[in-house]
Amino acid sequence: MADRVLVAYDATPLADDALEFAFERFPDAELTALYVVEIPDSHWAILEGPEIRLPITERAHDHATEVLEGAVELAAEYDRGLTTEIETGKPDQRIVDLAADEGYDAIVLGSHGRSRVSSALLGSVAERVVRQSPVPVAVVR
Repeated sequence: MADRVLVAYDATPLADDALEFAFERFPDAELTALYVVEIPDSHWAILEGPEIRLPITERAHDHATEVLEGAVELAAEYDRGLTTEIETGKPDQRIVDLAADEGYDAIVLGSHGRSRVSSALLGSVAERVVRQSPVPVAVVR
């Protein structure tokens, strides 16, 4: 059984489903809800290095905090504690890196169906996390 579970959270209905799944599937685990402030691809061209952590604006931080408040409220409904984290960068990369670097045992995230064939069952972020993750991943539909 997993002791530490990372849940990607963006306040969408599928993210709520993923968090609820984590509460039910991992009743004794320490859960962390992660929101990643995405850096647009056009900005990545000028940046290099594996440990890029860009400062975010106060407005972006406030938005991320507001999004994660929804996760905390949902945790309260389940009478569960929840740690929250805010990261910046490419969501799939930050999710995988945080899981590996911080010793999480599993990742849970929602799936977002796309019209392209390669992403018909999984959203592009979910697909990349599944492919790159060093720990088990549960994708909630």
